[in-house]
Amino acid sequence: MTTYDADMSEAVLGTMSYRVENCSIERTLAVVGEKWTFLVLREAFMGVRRFADMQAATGAPRQVLSARLTRLVEEGLLRKVPYREPGQRRRDEYRLTQMGLDLYPALMALMHWGDRYLADQEGPPVLLTHRDCGASVEQHFRCAEGHEVTGPREVTPRPGPGLRSAATARAGGAGD
Repeated sequence: MTTYDADMSEAVLGTMSYRVENCSIERTLAVVGEKWTFLVLREAFMGVRRFADMQAATGAPRQVLSARLTRLVEEGLLRKVPYREPGQRRRDEYRLTQMGLDLYPALMALMHWGDRYLADQEGPPVLLTHRDCGASVEQHFRCAEGHEVTGPREVTPRPGPGLRSAATARAGGAGD
């Protein structure tokens, strides 16, 4: 499993500013924060399951792809499922777990951002549509009461139950 660097992010919660010892964003990036990992996940979300197909779709060198798949299995985002073509040796397919599926909104947010700011003049290379009605898929944030949240200025970070600041960790405080 992943080990996390002690040099964590600084957070501002309310009027206090301090370093968060157990930042969820930093921990997530320790697992998925690398180009080839995101490209593997992109292909998995599109239904690609086999090594050769992923390699062809991503262009990843064999050793890099093998290492990324191994890491994603170890971290619990993918699982191996054996298969055998007639006359061939047993091989593994890679299928998303629930943990992996839960990254879909994050990956789509990156895609939408890239479509908005980095796409060619002709437009985005892929359009996401709802399978049932054909309408464009949009992402929205809502609070638990159903209000649309349009940006970070409408969000107030508050300490969560698992918060450990660097100062708390050094003092041997709660959460250790």
